[in-house]
Amino acid sequence: MSSDIAIGIHDLSFATTEYVLPHTALAAHNGTEIGKYHIGIGQHSMSVPAADEDIVTLGAAAAAPLIAAHGSDRIRTVVFATESSIDQAKAAGVYVHSLLQLPSACRVVELKQACYGATAALQFALGLVRRDPAQQVLVIASDVSKYELDSPGEATQGAAAVAMLVGLDPHLLRIEEPSGLFTADVMDFWRPNYRDAALVDGQESISAYLQAVEGSFKDYTEQGGRPLEEFAAFCYHQPFTKMAYKAHRHLLNYCGADTDTDTIERAIGLTTAYNTTIGNSYTASVYLGLAALLDQADDLSGQPLAFLSYGSGSVAEFFAATVVPGYREHLRTAQHRDAIDRRTPVDYAAYRTLHQRAFPTDGGHYPTPEQTSGPFRLAALNGHKRIYEAR
Repeated sequence: MSSDIAIGIHDLSFATTEYVLPHTALAAHNGTEIGKYHIGIGQHSMSVPAADEDIVTLGAAAAAPLIAAHGSDRIRTVVFATESSIDQAKAAGVYVHSLLQLPSACRVVELKQACYGATAALQFALGLVRRDPAQQVLVIASDVSKYELDSPGEATQGAAAVAMLVGLDPHLLRIEEPSGLFTADVMDFWRPNYRDAALVDGQESISAYLQAVEGSFKDYTEQGGRPLEEFAAFCYHQPFTKMAYKAHRHLLNYCGADTDTDTIERAIGLTTAYNTTIGNSYTASVYLGLAALLDQADDLSGQPLAFLSYGSGSVAEFFAATVVPGYREHLRTAQHRDAIDRRTPVDYAAYRTLHQRAFPTDGGHYPTPEQTSGPFRLAALNGHKRIYEAR
């Protein structure tokens, strides 16, 4: 961002689910050596939605603290990023707009490009604020990652939502120009309209991700971005946390930099804390990494951070942000840790029941069991309409 105007992330909050499945329970079910999960992919547990939770309830729960703290008078746009959409026409953000009682003088849209969508939403928000500095934009990234039972991807599932308030003179991060961009038509991960669970080619996905890291950073450099050694830390999209390590090692190799373990750990170690226990949250993942970094690191005031946002199929963006001095006074660390700690562990049988749950498609009235203790719930499906309620 040019020096005359500072736009970025003013506040950030996240929410996750009512339940959690430890990977020890998954390993006991399928006979996998636990080290394959804990060490091999870097995952220890996965967030599991209750029957009355979905991307709307998670998104509203993430955004509610921002509205409580800052009000909604300046919010004229809500951008909801997801790849686990609940409707082919209506934006999930419209339900959130209603649950949070936001002003009617507001545009609400939904963005989709696999796990990259939230970064597109953030970049669009920056442009809107630059156009009208008096307004703020509410960006919500919310997803439920779902793969078929007993499939290789099952262990990487998760669910969470991150909400960000984007505006002038931000409290947390000032987003910089330029961005490095990369797109390639690959079939590494996709979910046709007729499927609830995604399809993934694991090896192709890793290769496509690494290609995108290289391509987006190359463009970032060509656009006049910062040299690699200036960054205090790197926030990567984390479909599983070990992927961040693979990605950073690949970037260091591409740049001819040192790839020793300590160097990599210093660059990304703190960013994996929330993802390792929540699992893959698709669009929210890279910003959960940011939350984990800000909540744990020593004072980062004035330090530049790097972001690599990747979405299968594939689109990637490499960009930078500077941490605003005094940011620690505005963090939600206790709330974030409580969101993780409050989850109730479930056994494999209970998780499997929740995973297989689906609404009938005949348009009848189907109430949901009241399971979540969160502030919002999906109460029923009635006449093909989703009915939400706030507590």
